[in-house]
Amino acid sequence: MSYTTAGQVIRCKAAVAWEAGKPLVIEEVEVAPPQAMEVRLKILFTSLCHTDVYFWEAKGQTPLFPRIFGHEAGGIVESVGEGVTELKPGDHVLPVFTGECKECRHCQSEESNMCDLLRINTDRGVMLNDGKSRFSINGQPIYHFVGTSTFSEYTVVHVGCVAKINPAAPLDKICVLSCGISTGLGATLNVAKPTKGSSVAIFGLGAVGLAAAEGARIAGASRIIGVDLNSNRFAEAKKFGVTEFVNPKDYDKPVQEVIAEMTDGGVDRSVECTGSINAMISAYECVHDGWGVAVLVGVPNKDDAFKTHPMNVLNERTLKGTFFGNYKPRSDLPKVVEKYMNKELELEKFITHEVPFSEINKAFEYMLKGASLRCIIRMGA
Repeated sequence: MSYTTAGQVIRCKAAVAWEAGKPLVIEEVEVAPPQAMEVRLKILFTSLCHTDVYFWEAKGQTPLFPRIFGHEAGGIVESVGEGVTELKPGDHVLPVFTGECKECRHCQSEESNMCDLLRINTDRGVMLNDGKSRFSINGQPIYHFVGTSTFSEYTVVHVGCVAKINPAAPLDKICVLSCGISTGLGATLNVAKPTKGSSVAIFGLGAVGLAAAEGARIAGASRIIGVDLNSNRFAEAKKFGVTEFVNPKDYDKPVQEVIAEMTDGGVDRSVECTGSINAMISAYECVHDGWGVAVLVGVPNKDDAFKTHPMNVLNERTLKGTFFGNYKPRSDLPKVVEKYMNKELELEKFITHEVPFSEINKAFEYMLKGASLRCIIRMGA
């Protein structure tokens, strides 16, 4: 397949954030052709993630505006730049906020997915090749976001941040795998690795935590204990395999003690998905001595300090962290898509809303109200 637009500037619609916290504005933007090791994509479906909202609000950050947000999406390759051999026009792909160059020490390691070249960078706003943006409006550059900027009908991405996937997979479903769902799922399946019949505690029942619970369900855990300060989330969590619920506010003792009493000494595995330092400590201290493993997923505040008694370590409780569920984007995401195609992974239950691109600000409203897990945004509508 080839497109007559290859090598040309494309004019298309994009949702531009001109100021922090202000509604996005649908504008006509110019998207330059891809340069060496870059790919230009036609985005068909995208979804909103908490990361988009956090940086759109610009809380505690140096604002970088005007900007095109978006990093969970599914689309088709429109054209490729010099040196790109693994992709061709027409390929179905998922752009990803982090990459896999396949050449650095991290990419060559079976234990890491933290690529030296293409690791997430929220401050860059431009392409690696020449330090310039591929987006502009009447000559004014518009900044990129985490190398993806999928709130545009066309975008340019480094080839190392593009996963080629099964063309039969529905892009309006699997687009959610580009960030949070894969992060939670992989935290359980790839890092915690619960065995069949084991017990797992999930701290935080947002989209990432529910994906971690989905991973525990797939692994065959017999007890999946959901921990959240919002009891309204418990009913929804049952759809993801959660069997029991604990709200720390209902007890006058630390939640790790509550869980230890429920499970005869502690759970086999725990996954923390909140970013709260107290939840992180509780997640670690609630696992069983001798074999318990706790995995941290949430991002803490920069001044937080993790404190626990050294005996918790000496008594053989293991603490791990994970980034993007330990998935290498290009190598592993196609396999996650196949889990969905084989009906092993259920994605529909994560998708609570859908809006046309022209109403993208509704997706922000739903998330800010806590009403949605994932809202699919239909491009070209």
